[in-house]
Amino acid sequence: MTIKTKISVISAVITILSFNTLAKANHEIANDDIIKMQRAALAKNTANKGFGPQSPRNIDNYKGENTVVFSHAPTSSNMNLCNIHFHKNAEHAGGEFSKYAGNGNGKGFKSGYLYSGSLTKSESKSAKIEICPSDHGALLVGDTIEVHNVHTSAIVKPGPTLGSCLSDSIKNPQLRVEAQVYVLVNDANALDFAQISTVSSVNGYYQAIAIPTNTGKPVVYSGSTTGPSYNETGSPFQVTWSVKPKVAKVDINSVGKWCESNTFNEDHAHGVRNLVINPALLSKSIIKI
Repeated sequence: MTIKTKISVISAVITILSFNTLAKANHEIANDDIIKMQRAALAKNTANKGFGPQSPRNIDNYKGENTVVFSHAPTSSNMNLCNIHFHKNAEHAGGEFSKYAGNGNGKGFKSGYLYSGSLTKSESKSAKIEICPSDHGALLVGDTIEVHNVHTSAIVKPGPTLGSCLSDSIKNPQLRVEAQVYVLVNDANALDFAQISTVSSVNGYYQAIAIPTNTGKPVVYSGSTTGPSYNETGSPFQVTWSVKPKVAKVDINSVGKWCESNTFNEDHAHGVRNLVINPALLSKSIIKI
């Protein structure tokens, strides 16, 4: 075996080992001690540093002790929709999504909260193709997703990531997220994801014009941006949240088509941030409209 061949073999082995290590990290289940350590790190990294209230939270729990106060953003109809994305499993808890999915891998995947209701036999048929596949797997019938319609007071057009909600003119715009939880069903008569995510200009503002209106009165509270990158550190963004308590059913095939092409370059589900339960990081300002 030549030196060049040996180097190639060694490189291949290293690549395989690295892949297996990554796969293990992505899919193994974190024990309770890991989650406790993450919560302790979040408390330590935010204590006495002026961080505002954090998200996600249990929308059925109105208790909070965070002392940072900011005005709620205008209603979404008076702001520009700037981004739409979704998370696999609900980040928030409460309402019809109070069933804990488990700790997941400790990095935001296979954790969060699930629809606590049930599906009919016809709704539960498996999809014929992979839906929104990613390194963490594809979406399946029966999965829960939490959709975030992000709005900004900045004058911008809808686009990818939170960066689309900021502008050179306003670096600290008011932000509002309209959150709706869905369960995926194999039913062409269920909601069409492309339709409920359709964006048009209404009275000079970009709006999602077909979101469900029958999913209960929203819980509105002061919080932050979310996502697993904030499991151990505070989010510096101030966000007004509006979270509907009831779950709507959406056709899984329509979600798959949306993932193939959309304005926001979204092609898979995002991970979830650990539910924030530390009272010092929860807003006192929470109301049910």
